[in-house]
Amino acid sequence: MPFPLDPQWLDAAEGELGSRLPASYRSRLSRDNGGEIELNDEPWILHPVLDKTDRQRLARSCHHILVETSSAREWDGFPENAIAIASNGSGDLLLLMRDEDSGASFDSMVWLWNHETRQLEALGDFADAVG
Repeated sequence: MPFPLDPQWLDAAEGELGSRLPASYRSRLSRDNGGEIELNDEPWILHPVLDKTDRQRLARSCHHILVETSSAREWDGFPENAIAIASNGSGDLLLLMRDEDSGASFDSMVWLWNHETRQLEALGDFADAVG
């Protein structure tokens, strides 16, 4: 079960990423840091943000977006400007892409990255697609 997330941990993650996360994604993580969602009739596990508040939250957030993104970067064809925000358990990932114009933030468009074909598919704005 996901926990609410203190904004300090979102700020820390953004500092590590070097870019601001979309407001709708920040809002979702503040309410529920991680958890399950359904998208296109498929279950997905949202990667949490690292939360060092206490041992329980640390344990529940150890597979956070920075760790999962680092792992995904080892795959051939993983987009250089992306972060992994969710997994379906079979290798496919939901991504957010860094805004091409400024690079200072991530766009709110959610992308499906197929680990077998290395193809991207736009799924919609985070607030609309995931809520």
